[in-house]
Amino acid sequence: MEKTIKIYCDNIGQELEIPCGFTLQEIVDQFNLKSELPFLGALVNNKVRDMSFPLHKPSKVNFFTYYSTYGRQGYIRSLFFLLFHAVDHVLPKHVKLHIKHSISGGRFCTLENLDGQITEELVTKLFHYMKETVRRDLPFAREEMFTEAAIETYQKFGLEDKYEFFRNRDRIYTSVFHLEDSINYYYGFLVPSTGYLTTFGLEKYENGLLLKLPSKKNLNTMPRTRFFPKLFSVYKLDKEWAESMGVPYVFKLNQYADNPAIEAGVLVAEAYQEKQMARVADMVHQRGGVKMVLISGPSSSGKTTSCRRLSVQLAVLGYHPVQISVDDFFVERDDTPRDEHGEFDFEALHAIDLPLFNSTLNRLLAGETVEIPTFDFAKGAKVWNGKTLKLRENSILVVEGIHCLNPELTEQVPDDVKFMVYVSALTSLSLDRQNPIPTSDNRLIRRIVRDYKYRGYSAVDTIRRWPSVRRGEELNIFPYQENADVMINTSLIFELSVLKPYAMPILYAVPETAPEYAEATRLIKLLSFFRTIPESALPGTSILREFVGGSKFSY
Repeated sequence: MEKTIKIYCDNIGQELEIPCGFTLQEIVDQFNLKSELPFLGALVNNKVRDMSFPLHKPSKVNFFTYYSTYGRQGYIRSLFFLLFHAVDHVLPKHVKLHIKHSISGGRFCTLENLDGQITEELVTKLFHYMKETVRRDLPFAREEMFTEAAIETYQKFGLEDKYEFFRNRDRIYTSVFHLEDSINYYYGFLVPSTGYLTTFGLEKYENGLLLKLPSKKNLNTMPRTRFFPKLFSVYKLDKEWAESMGVPYVFKLNQYADNPAIEAGVLVAEAYQEKQMARVADMVHQRGGVKMVLISGPSSSGKTTSCRRLSVQLAVLGYHPVQISVDDFFVERDDTPRDEHGEFDFEALHAIDLPLFNSTLNRLLAGETVEIPTFDFAKGAKVWNGKTLKLRENSILVVEGIHCLNPELTEQVPDDVKFMVYVSALTSLSLDRQNPIPTSDNRLIRRIVRDYKYRGYSAVDTIRRWPSVRRGEELNIFPYQENADVMINTSLIFELSVLKPYAMPILYAVPETAPEYAEATRLIKLLSFFRTIPESALPGTSILREFVGGSKFSY
């Protein structure tokens, strides 16, 4: 008699009895489960699994499509492999695809060792090969091998970055992904076959390629290509710097982690970042007439420490920096706008008392003595405790807040006295050539550590809140980033190695029963690729001190 097991399917709210060993795809086919879009995978007991995953014990199953975070991640990884496959077959074997970073809703890529420039003809040829591969509906297959065998396989195929990556990992088995005669590695699941990749684009972009991704809300459409020259320039500069330092990939960083010289390497990276702060202070000074520096950036970019460090550099030039946080000018809780779900929208521009904020700035610039409120987040109200400010002749306001690049925030202040700075943790490190580390992951890990240490929030709390934070950034921060006079990358090459021992216990504490368990597991896997670098290597002025503690600055 065939052994059966019972599973609970969230999608239909029913318990199903299936043969033991049935795959997720067989469950969909057997019970004719329908969805607006094809299922790409499922959460099985809150772990992400691909459609070929077999079930051998009672489980809770929730199938997902492209419109889930996990579905979109798998779709994007599969596009990475599709493009790799096209490069592998259209171009000579010595040409290497390097997927570098996000830009314009897609992923910027370069072709290393290419003879000549990237042309429209070459882009069209690659795109048509990708489309033909989709039409053929070839399966993405995953094979588990002994790590030694996987390393030999990667060597055989000329994937030296994969070889180096796995050579020092303490794992018995390693995954190898196959697409026809191409192989690669990805730290996450892929869609079942190329036929699922119905929508994508490929364009020439700057000095490379832009792999265009479908809209998050509509798989059948792609956002128009936009150019972000300032953001692209910062990405390019820091990627090149990481390469010049010999640490473009995690395996290179791991080689340094066990070296006594790592502390010197940390100081070099910190000095590089401090040099950027000094450069911004010089730009402010050279412009002349600036009375206010406005600093903005997404969550956990290190805005507060950037404000402190830039103030030090301005003081070197003879200024008297006066720091103000926009967060102290929130409207009273009852006046806070609400989002579409009826929840308080603290990241909306009109959550700020704009008339009071502008009046305060103009009175300060006019030389008046002005009382500054402190916002009590527990009470949801401004507190007036007698704190006053008066600017000196050489004073310069350094203002920090997420809306600082939005012209409406300071529309009553003359533009010629303002200098705008955008800061963000733009991750310059990649796992290998085809596995970039998302900037948002870098910031989320920072926030998990900080929220736990200083705000009493668990990883469940922070992960649950993160999608809302990201939506707020897309509405209130990213549209204005190119308004900046200058951008600063606040990520550090080594930082995930420092954050790892702080973040891992917090993430391991997420219970399997929590919906956030899948995301916690994904982040644990990402951090597992890094060797630890001790926090003692950090100087007291490091951006990371804002998250792990021990800063020389007060917050």
